[in-house]
Amino acid sequence: MTAEDEARMIAALGQVFDLARNGDTTALAALIERGMPINLRNEKGDTLVMLSAYYGHPDALRMLLAAGASPDIRNAMGQTPIAGAAYKGYKEIIEILLEYGADVEGASPDGRTALMTAAMFQRGEIVELLKAHGADPEAKDERGMTAADAAAFMAGRR
Repeated sequence: MTAEDEARMIAALGQVFDLARNGDTTALAALIERGMPINLRNEKGDTLVMLSAYYGHPDALRMLLAAGASPDIRNAMGQTPIAGAAYKGYKEIIEILLEYGADVEGASPDGRTALMTAAMFQRGEIVELLKAHGADPEAKDERGMTAADAAAFMAGRR
């Protein structure tokens, strides 16, 4: 492969990740049908699932998961799609991830769970959803904080 071929391939891959960011379900499905790896990662370790979840595209997310993509692959920072969706406040995205078997805790390397993230940003509906699916409200991150502690800490900073 020449340097020019490699540059073209990198540019094409960047466009694939843009399809996930933009929720282009039809184009993603066509590429997967042609054999594109379903758990492809970008330079930050983000998968197509991570990007479609983080940018709030339920149709693209559901298609990727139905095609066999993993709901739990962490990016280079150790973040999971469910934690990203909790941060963004995307209840429907979380419901889809859970439907396809995502780990409800979705803890990052520092121990922060999706529940802690939702609580921290006062996303009560998501807190209740995660708890209803088994998230542990007593789990502690590396600083010893629970979801309730994280919520109280952030409330005090506002």
